Amino acid sequence: MSRRRVIFHIDVNSAFLSWTAVQLMQSGRSDIRLLPSAVSGDPDDRRSIITAASIPAKKLGVKTAEPVGMALRKCPGLVLVRGDWEWYGRCSEGFIDICRKYSPVLQQFSIDECFIDISDYLMEQEPLEMAVMLKEEIKEKLGFTVNIGIGSNKLLAKMASDFEKPDKVHTLWEHEVQEKMWPLGVRELLWVGKKTEEKLIMNGIKTIGDIARMPLGALVGLVGKKFACQLLEYANGRDDSPVETVVPEAKSISAERTMSRDIADERAIDKTLFNVACVVAHRLRRARLRASCVSVFIKYKDFSVVQRQRQISQATDVTAVILNEARCMLNELWDKKTPLRQVGLGVSKLTHDVAVQLSLFEDPKMGYYREWDRNYDEEKSRKEDARLLAYERRRTPEK
Repeated sequence: MSRRRVIFHIDVNSAFLSWTAVQLMQSGRSDIRLLPSAVSGDPDDRRSIITAASIPAKKLGVKTAEPVGMALRKCPGLVLVRGDWEWYGRCSEGFIDICRKYSPVLQQFSIDECFIDISDYLMEQEPLEMAVMLKEEIKEKLGFTVNIGIGSNKLLAKMASDFEKPDKVHTLWEHEVQEKMWPLGVRELLWVGKKTEEKLIMNGIKTIGDIARMPLGALVGLVGKKFACQLLEYANGRDDSPVETVVPEAKSISAERTMSRDIADERAIDKTLFNVACVVAHRLRRARLRASCVSVFIKYKDFSVVQRQRQISQATDVTAVILNEARCMLNELWDKKTPLRQVGLGVSKLTHDVAVQLSLFEDPKMGYYREWDRNYDEEKSRKEDARLLAYERRRTPEK
């Protein structure tokens, strides 16, 4: 008899807001989850960005990634609290520790979600029974709720956890795909972004079921061969990727460009640096890492190399932040006259999302920068193996 594969995807409901609520309740304050409330980098700065909002606030139109000033116009009585990223890290560690008790085969997907493979740890229990036990243990011990999706692979488990929220357990087995998944809009399918959604809808493809029933050739004409194959597999609920318990740690990430001829044109050099920064930042995001050290090096026509590195105050994976640091160092290194043969950029001192958080949201342009990065990553995925990237998609902050 073949082994039954059972995967859980566990996702904290409104993580930053829930974790903030738990922290405030420990000091005797009321539960802000029940009020129109939101978390931001600096509640006193109207340009600061909303990083999480309660369900009552969302019902009044408050959205994540919008400025505090805009949120207050929609909801003048909005309760604003400052995020505590060190506390969030501790909440995340506690949540992961409990999940690991149910199965050591665990892959952390982000600060507030993970996969566990419980195929060999079910004993006499049914998957639904075990999932409810896990959900209730997290709520009782840590004070916040999670959604758990159950499926025979990672894709189905993750799709299931996004069904009705909060504090729910849902199944999505292969025989339930047509009933539960096919009626959903195309944007609900993992790795379908805004641009892909628009292209599909323009061609009359509105639901996941529409994708699943498409001939491969027709889909290839819209999104390219690799991405089409991946979408068709996912739309039909097929995914054989393992729950990866060990991820090799990178110490640094770098890229460089060698010019076809030695050039001293300032705009051309800046464009080259921009392209290199895009590649490096994309690799960071794909690996779910952030960097707190940026370095730049240039090579002259005599093959001599000059380089410089700089620490940054907050680890980042944002292209614009990395590029800005690189431009400053390039201005220090290069006289803008001597022709260059090669330009390179690297990042180091890498950390995971759990350890480093987003004070960068205080920059009023950060929402735009991150949206630009999301679009870049989606476009990049069309040219790379989508299977390698499918489970590394950066979720939108709103849940």
